[in-house]
Amino acid sequence: MSKALLLGIDIGTQGVKSSLFDQDGACRASAFIPSRLYQPEPGITEEDPEFQLDSVCKSISECVQTLSPDEKTNIKCLAIDGQMAGVVGVGEDGMAVTPYDSWLDTRCAPYIKIMKEEAEQEIIRKTGNPPSFNHGPKILWWKVERPDVYDNIVSFVQPAGYAAMRLCNLKGKDGFIDRTYLHFSGFADNQNNKWDKGLIETFGIDESKLPRIVSPTELIGEMTPEMAARCGLSSSIPVAAGCGDTAASFLSCGAVEPGICVDVAGTASVFAATTDKFCFDSETQVMGCGASVTEGLWHPYAYINGGGMNIEWFLLEVLGRDKSDPARFDGLEDTTLAPREDDPLFIPHMAGRVSPSQPYLKGTFAGLSWNHTNKHMFQAVMESVALEYGVYRKSLMKMLPGVELMEMRITGGGDNSPFWKEMKSGVLQVPVVSIKQKHGAPMGAAIVAGVACGVLSSTREAADSWISLKNSTSCDPALYPHFKKRTVRYEALLDVMNGFYSEES
Repeated sequence: MSKALLLGIDIGTQGVKSSLFDQDGACRASAFIPSRLYQPEPGITEEDPEFQLDSVCKSISECVQTLSPDEKTNIKCLAIDGQMAGVVGVGEDGMAVTPYDSWLDTRCAPYIKIMKEEAEQEIIRKTGNPPSFNHGPKILWWKVERPDVYDNIVSFVQPAGYAAMRLCNLKGKDGFIDRTYLHFSGFADNQNNKWDKGLIETFGIDESKLPRIVSPTELIGEMTPEMAARCGLSSSIPVAAGCGDTAASFLSCGAVEPGICVDVAGTASVFAATTDKFCFDSETQVMGCGASVTEGLWHPYAYINGGGMNIEWFLLEVLGRDKSDPARFDGLEDTTLAPREDDPLFIPHMAGRVSPSQPYLKGTFAGLSWNHTNKHMFQAVMESVALEYGVYRKSLMKMLPGVELMEMRITGGGDNSPFWKEMKSGVLQVPVVSIKQKHGAPMGAAIVAGVACGVLSSTREAADSWISLKNSTSCDPALYPHFKKRTVRYEALLDVMNGFYSEES
């Protein structure tokens, strides 16, 4: 008997990736289409939602082309995950009336300040996350800066939701958001899975423009015959609501039990824990708390906006080594360089700091001397992510006293660097564990699709059967004191440089 097939699609910052899995978790096909970011000047990052939809269709079609006609009929469902903190404004007919206002777009910075001044602690307590470059300030930006466009918006959704709506020909009034995004909303009672009327009233938002809140595994519709043909499918299939990309990545690492930590080492650098309690970080405002795809679980997490992009930036802009150069990492990860306390430090927040919100902070090298080489600078860029995770760990311990970190599972391109993993292990004092199945967020989305259509019984059981662990990387404990001192110096540098940069600068 032929196995059921499931499609998982990830709309990431770098591009759209579709993957096709059988019901036992074996990946049958994968396709990737690069994104097209529009960045005409500093602070602006937009994408065309229709280009994202077209990439979804083309990448699905590439996967489906590998199947026989009979196998095509075994595709039972699809789910899409995507970038979480940005918004798309949708009109009455279900078509986008705004570009995708990306999580990398910082134009809403003044509205972060307004939300913090008006109701910062209330927002943290209710959503689990402080105002930052996410939905609330972005919605306010459209309301105030583009009122004519705002008036035509029927619903604010995210890229994955928009693509799913278009596949099923849903109208603007049918806009939806699943619970894994709510901590970024600015206006949600996250713990109770609903919009908060008090916050909506405080900021004068029209509640009708906020989408319906759904479960990731809710079926939101069926693909139209026209869209099915565009995707190369022989017939229409159900479409699940899907989830945020980090939530899908956490699921693809098997983070379905309390105590499991995850490092999503991709375009962003995301550190997450898993707990069975909703929590919020009102003191340091570093950690946000998002709902897990798995019912009843939560992920306290924080991230560096474009942390992984810094590696590419340094290679290309400083060293002149582009992606076509197979030797572009040669000589940079030098394990013979003994770590020193006076090694340079790097602040990785090239587009402002998200966790906590320090929107005017910039990337910075500090502590350079004539003894330092490009190797030291490159390693400082890598170490900055580890040191930032050290700050996250301290905040997590304050928020959840007594919590034990047993291991950190890693996914994304950063998994390819043992050197980088050893640094992270040294700062966090836990082993960094690789996943055998390197399929990332699309696999999490496929699990969501499988549970939604009944092929899989639950996310927990699917994670247990689909995901297995591989090798573990641990730092020599003798280096723990070194990384502890480096983390203290890094925190001090953050404080100084955040004071140096301001709204006026």
